[in-house]
Amino acid sequence: MLVMIGASASGKTEIAKILIKKYGFSKLVTYTTRPMRDGEIDGVDYHFISLEEFDKKKKKREFLESAQYNNTFYGSPKKGADENKVIIVDPKGANSIFRKKIPKTIFIYLETDQLIRRVRMMNRGDKLEDVETRFIQDKKHFRKSKFTHLDHIVNTSSHTLVELAEKIFTLYKNDVMDQD
Repeated sequence: MLVMIGASASGKTEIAKILIKKYGFSKLVTYTTRPMRDGEIDGVDYHFISLEEFDKKKKKREFLESAQYNNTFYGSPKKGADENKVIIVDPKGANSIFRKKIPKTIFIYLETDQLIRRVRMMNRGDKLEDVETRFIQDKKHFRKSKFTHLDHIVNTSSHTLVELAEKIFTLYKNDVMDQD
């Protein structure tokens, strides 16, 4: 499983889409209590559920990891967490997955220049106050010192998404082959 971690607008979602389309990964669809954004599809981008449904799943221990970020809950299902899956989580989620010692799991941190992240957020239509809030939250949550383990750090500031997906795919394949 490929675990990608990065602050808002670091390229995680777009890189994951390329990995899925071009390299045969499939997405481990996570659960969230946040509302759908324009263009998102339930069951494809996330499983959009109520807070009550989320709590039930958590009590039944159906999540590999779960987290709260920007007043929204996220949870990764245990079911389907295997090789050639890609998942996007926060540092707490990454640490939780690492402790579970899932075979053939690679952890990649995406690092991005703040100015580039700001442009990406504005281009996708985020409100200025939301952008500022994310920067404050991300600064606290996405420090490298927060991680128990990272296999690779990839800077997404100066490469195209296609180049980044290719690099991440190569890192993943090389590391998974080393685990065999």
